[in-house]
Amino acid sequence: MKDQTSLLAGIRQRLRELSHHEVCATYFAPGRVNLIGEHTDYNGGHVFPCAISQGTYAVIVPREDKEIHCYSENFADQGVHVFDLESNLIYREEDDWSNFVKGVFLYVMQFLGKSPADLPHGLDIVLEGNIPNGAGLSSSASIELLIACMMNDHYALNIDRLDLIKIGQKVENKFIGVNCGIMDQFAVGMGRMDQAIFLDTNSLAYDLVPAQFGDYLILIMNTNKQRRLVDSKYNERRHQCEQALSLIQENIEIESLGDLTPEMFEEVKGKLTDPLLVKRAKHAVYENQRTIEAKEALSSGDLRTFGQLMNASHISLRDDYEVTGIELDTLAETAWTCEGVLGARMTGAGMGGCAIALVHKEKVEEAMKRIDKVYIEKIGYAPSFYLAQIGDGAKKMDKGV
Repeated sequence: MKDQTSLLAGIRQRLRELSHHEVCATYFAPGRVNLIGEHTDYNGGHVFPCAISQGTYAVIVPREDKEIHCYSENFADQGVHVFDLESNLIYREEDDWSNFVKGVFLYVMQFLGKSPADLPHGLDIVLEGNIPNGAGLSSSASIELLIACMMNDHYALNIDRLDLIKIGQKVENKFIGVNCGIMDQFAVGMGRMDQAIFLDTNSLAYDLVPAQFGDYLILIMNTNKQRRLVDSKYNERRHQCEQALSLIQENIEIESLGDLTPEMFEEVKGKLTDPLLVKRAKHAVYENQRTIEAKEALSSGDLRTFGQLMNASHISLRDDYEVTGIELDTLAETAWTCEGVLGARMTGAGMGGCAIALVHKEKVEEAMKRIDKVYIEKIGYAPSFYLAQIGDGAKKMDKGV
């Protein structure tokens, strides 16, 4: 994984080569890990993510025409994607990652009641991220908030940060076609160094909680199994939860599954005649409760309880929500057997991507070796490991950085 210095030097040089101009400005948006609270954001529950130091960087220079020329070092084989702000910005599968850029330009200007053609000029944009592609660390939300914040700053649009976050989610939902909740964009947009975000996705009220893990570190474990959310079971799970909610609402007044306590759910679950819907709704309700308890545990320094809640979260995602798979299960379940590990769980949508573990700093190397060995024996190829550093949300960077 490239460090920030070499990555920035590379994309600045690339922009000079492509545009024959010096860089005008540099921007960054992080990835995120969700400590706990998975598949609760679109169910009106709580989530507990944090921004990480890995993310996506962009350098820009204005053009004299109304075109956007964007290039990513992560997809160098695709060359430069070009789109015209004066033409219809539509989703095209062959445009791959640049659809996120197009979607943000379209919906930012729609939010202002204007057309992209109203922008004074186009841009040359070069991007590169050090978030592994398809790892479930929210590379798509990182690009969305990167472009949205860049537009907001460069074109002096004066859009509130929360509105930029909502625009990012809209791009994902309406332009890309992933029916996600708001957690990823919120974490990327609102992240703060050394702080986790306890977010009520129903009201968008949130607290910043010091992410103080003492002698323990957050280890990110990448399955190296890529998955695309559009092609995954993500939308299917959301639909199943909506079905369960609709049936429960025939018997009790609630707005979302996040309104149910575990006790309330046990009273009404008999109204769900499909056992599959019972399992899906059970996860949403109990995971929300685990997230509330995890915030209390972290706030009071009870890391042992926090780790136990992480384990219970993974078991529920495995057994009730069925979004883990052999790769994620192997990582989490092997981590549970390692000395110095308080807890481990998948993070993100699942079906590939990453898991996280809370590991004592003196046992990290030993845990990685054991997990790596078991994973290779069982899966046939190696996982990757990263130590998460909790960082800031999307921002403009100083020129000297």
